[in-house]
Amino acid sequence: MGPLDAVWHLLNFFAPALGVGLITVGLARLIWRRELRAAGFWRLAAWTITGCTIGLLAGLVLFGRDGRMAGYALLITGGSLALWWAGLRTARA
Repeated sequence: MGPLDAVWHLLNFFAPALGVGLITVGLARLIWRRELRAAGFWRLAAWTITGCTIGLLAGLVLFGRDGRMAGYALLITGGSLALWWAGLRTARA
C-alpha cells in the first residue's frame, strides 16, 4: 500500500463520522430550533463529529475491525451524547 492509498483509507474511515455528525446537527437544529438557537452550528458540529470519531475508534479497538454494526452504533451513540452535551444540556440549564 502506497502513501496515497493510506491517505484514502484514513479519509474513508473518518467519512462516516463527518457525514453523520453534520446531518445530525442539521436535523437537531430543525427539531430543537428554540433550544439550540444560542449554540452555533459549527460549534455543535465540531462536538458531534468528535463524538462520532471517538465512537468509530472505540468500535475499531473493541471489535478489531471497521464496518461492524455495533461499531456504527457506537458512532451514533458518541455523536448523540456529544450533541446533548454541547447543545441541549446547556440549553436546559
